[in-house]
Amino acid sequence: MSFYDDKILPHMINLACGTKPILKQRQKVVPQAEGRILEIGMGSGINIPYYNPEKVEKVWGLEPSDGMREKARERVAAAPFELEWLGLPGEEIPLDDDSADTIVLTYTLCTIPDWRAAVKQMRRVLKPGGKLLFSEHGRAPDEAVRKWQNRINPLWMKMAGGCHLNRDIPKFLREGGFKLRDMETLYVPSTPKVAGFTYWGYAN
Repeated sequence: MSFYDDKILPHMINLACGTKPILKQRQKVVPQAEGRILEIGMGSGINIPYYNPEKVEKVWGLEPSDGMREKARERVAAAPFELEWLGLPGEEIPLDDDSADTIVLTYTLCTIPDWRAAVKQMRRVLKPGGKLLFSEHGRAPDEAVRKWQNRINPLWMKMAGGCHLNRDIPKFLREGGFKLRDMETLYVPSTPKVAGFTYWGYAN
């Protein structure tokens, strides 16, 4: 891993994923998590304060980046519930079938290289009747915005650790075996439209 990937990129991602409008989106979905929870791409632990400790039995934090886990050190230490790191990528979730009551997916599916494998793994480990809670940015509904997303995407991916601007998140979830039960969308305020179209809700 390069110095940029290990030291600089985690700081940049933490800042971008911690703006006030993005934090408001996180607050809409994370408190709904309950039971044994798997968070995909825990990163710097930015969601930890938003979990309701009274609902949480345990959280597995899936995060392959050493740099991001280092940035999460203080938040993890302060977590009022059991938290276990899983160091593998989303395509290789090291849990048994039907292990999680809830999966939390916030601003992560845009980056996972093999999204098909990752979503199928999420489907495998989520218990029957469980929920996948998500807030993700992706493909915009407006043609003019989509054109810019497609133009900028190759450079954006290089700068943002593999993040895609133009992934069709609802389609990805459905193709992975999930049914969308509730979903809302908007362009997140104070964010460039090419990076700000957001989907949030839950699937199972």
